Amino acid sequence: MKTQGSAVWSGGIKDGKGAISTKSGALNAYPYGFASRFEGKPGTNPEELIGAAHAGCFTMALSLILGEAKLTAENMETTAEVTLDKVADGFAITAVHLTLRAKIPGADDKTFQELAAKAKAGCPVSKLLKAEISLDAALVS
Repeated sequence: MKTQGSAVWSGGIKDGKGAISTKSGALNAYPYGFASRFEGKPGTNPEELIGAAHAGCFTMALSLILGEAKLTAENMETTAEVTLDKVADGFAITAVHLTLRAKIPGADDKTFQELAAKAKAGCPVSKLLKAEISLDAALVS
């Protein structure tokens, strides 16, 4: 399977403006730029998109792994906090922290933690990232 995302940019790093699009149309010329990346202004940024992709990938992988264990989630909510740090040669994504809250009937915490760790390690986006990836997973009632 292959898919794609694209970006356009015009101008300099601080005054320039860009737009990000996805093949599916989920994002269509959605604005991004220096201000939305580093100054908290409206728009998106690559780290936010990586976070959304990682959260989605991990949660979907866990759904598969739960099914293999004869479990089905009633609800799973994952947040991926992506850390962008200044390093010697510029900037780098140095960490991703996944926070998962899940309601899974019939799951005990030990099994749940093992399956969540397996999903974190096996998710294709986790495999792509070279940052430290931590996980805080909890069953909720």
